[in-house]
Amino acid sequence: MPADALSSTRRGHGERVVLVHGFTQTGHSWDTVADRLAQRFEVVTVDAPGHGGSGDVQAALPDGAALLGATGGPATYVGYSMGGRLCLHLAAARPDLVRRLVLVSATAGIEDAAERAARRVADDELASSIERDGVDAFLDRWLALPLFASLPPDAAGADDRRRNTAPGLASSLRLAGTGTQEPLWDQLGALDMPVLVVAGSLDAKYVAIAERLAGSIPAATLEVIAGAGHSVHLEQPDAFLDRLERWLAADGQADRSQDAVGDL
Repeated sequence: MPADALSSTRRGHGERVVLVHGFTQTGHSWDTVADRLAQRFEVVTVDAPGHGGSGDVQAALPDGAALLGATGGPATYVGYSMGGRLCLHLAAARPDLVRRLVLVSATAGIEDAAERAARRVADDELASSIERDGVDAFLDRWLALPLFASLPPDAAGADDRRRNTAPGLASSLRLAGTGTQEPLWDQLGALDMPVLVVAGSLDAKYVAIAERLAGSIPAATLEVIAGAGHSVHLEQPDAFLDRLERWLAADGQADRSQDAVGDL
């Protein structure tokens, strides 16, 4: 790997929360969420491999997760879509680093081998189209997908996404796309950290995935946010933050209660 850590930005003080973006975004996509969380936490926004300041970093999901852990250290990890898959890999490989885990519109992988292979082919074709047509043309097509139908243009962060490069995005698809991901469903039962699973009510596919994730993880809480699609935290940032902060506060109170019992 060409780096031992990922590009990141830090703000605030307190317990650390690491925010990891989705495909075609950068750490800046979390700015609204990060600014509010930074009132109570140290917030680290990370540029994933192939994106933003980590555009030259080429890494498959396991290596990307290792880089993420080296960047964030022990923390609560919050990942959206591709970022959620990175965070889930980190939680499975290095549970000592993941105090709490938040999965937003994320999956534990495609189980069917043939479907996974077909997705790899589709992702490679998509990567080739980015290299052929450029980032601007690709983003026009990407943000027009039904997956983002409920994402308002002024919340999409198109200008920030355009900071990414064609080689970086192409490498991300080829090395860390969903088709490359070995399914982690059979490892979910071993996760012992508190987990919050979030999906938008308008994103039926990922609501079903979220329900399965929450049902497979021992200490999981499920939140389905009304009026949001795939990009929950961009479409309904206040509702997302309200649920996240309430969950973080409740878990913190549980920790203090356990500490008190331990002192008896």
